[in-house]
Amino acid sequence: MYDIRWIRENAAAFDKGLERRGLAPLSSSLLELDDVRRSSIAKAQATQERRNALSKEIGKAFAQKDVALADTLKAEVAALKEQQPALEAEEKAAKDKLDETLAAIPNTPFDDVPDGADEHGNVVLHVHGVKPEERGLLKGVNDPKQHFELGEALGQMDFEKAAKLSGSRFVVLQSGIARLSRAIGQFMLDTHTEEHGYTEVNPPLLVRDDAMFGTAQLPKFREDQFRAGEEHWLIPTAEVPLTNLARELILSEEELPLRFTALTPCFRSEAGSAGRDTRGMLRQHQFEKVELVSITAPEKSREEHERMLACAEAVLKKLDLHYRVMTLCTGDMGFASQKTWDIEAWLPGQKTYREISSCSVCGDFQARRMNARYKTRDGKGPFFVHTLNGSGTAVGRALIAVMENYQNADGSITVPDVLVPYMRGVTRIEKAA
Repeated sequence: MYDIRWIRENAAAFDKGLERRGLAPLSSSLLELDDVRRSSIAKAQATQERRNALSKEIGKAFAQKDVALADTLKAEVAALKEQQPALEAEEKAAKDKLDETLAAIPNTPFDDVPDGADEHGNVVLHVHGVKPEERGLLKGVNDPKQHFELGEALGQMDFEKAAKLSGSRFVVLQSGIARLSRAIGQFMLDTHTEEHGYTEVNPPLLVRDDAMFGTAQLPKFREDQFRAGEEHWLIPTAEVPLTNLARELILSEEELPLRFTALTPCFRSEAGSAGRDTRGMLRQHQFEKVELVSITAPEKSREEHERMLACAEAVLKKLDLHYRVMTLCTGDMGFASQKTWDIEAWLPGQKTYREISSCSVCGDFQARRMNARYKTRDGKGPFFVHTLNGSGTAVGRALIAVMENYQNADGSITVPDVLVPYMRGVTRIEKAA
């Protein structure tokens, strides 16, 4: 969300940022809306000032025993008082219209974000490791299978049963694969809390409108969400409750940065993904994810962004997965983001890279929507904090990557060394005898 005063003072920069997002210039129309708002405020203030002045004149009239003048002035006060509700309604309508328009505008990208219309404009930042096919890890596997082929053959991944229960884009995991999924989530959570300094949070999975507005899921992405009753939404990511922990607070600079992590179910309608990734677990209505959220002082947010990426990469390095990091272009980055890095893991079964984590810095875009602020060490402020979020990582997609990268010729799956303790010593997932 933008500060209209900043837009008024930086109209050219604002329009340039939107142009890089593929949007037409909006500063002129926004400033016109703001002019209407300011005019309505001025009228209301002028009316109130006139009433205050008349009250003094009425007092003088009574002091001079000029009853006729006093009555005339009182009549004018009464007329102005009758106008006040309409003026206040006019002011509120103007403010609501401006706020509604501002809430639908995406964040402007940093200068170092590459320009582009879609994912084809993304740029490789760096690559880690080598494909397993090229370093002999898939011994005897001439034609690597996709995760759903492996899971179904093992009898531990069932999409048909899930469809009977819930419809498409759900899965039932059982036995070793269910345990492997749990192990991955616990391993990631332990890594981030014990090695990376994140505070573990077990947040609500149901949130209200204000929380969804704060992180910019509402109003623009309403169709992508699942409604739960009249007052709540199922969280699409733990970013929503974790970031909103700073909502309407004035923090001290000494408290920053705040770093939170959570392992939660997430729920998304996938309204815009009809026909995409219909097989397997890549795009589900319900999935688990380890989320990372940071709340920082403005001058530290870029540094924190790099730190968050390194934390997400660390879990993939421990899993010995080959991946690449992409800098998303202006046409592919999220609504609230100023800059996003995606981590894409190599999937031998698909013979392609797929996103497994996304780390974004949002500046004060979300903080303004949440009114999350801080004061400096010398007491200055309050100023808006900066917020960041990232996947540390998506559990389901990490499961997919492990299954495809650690598959064996007989269809079994080797458990990565780092997960063996979480599997109680199990080193291989095989079909039940």
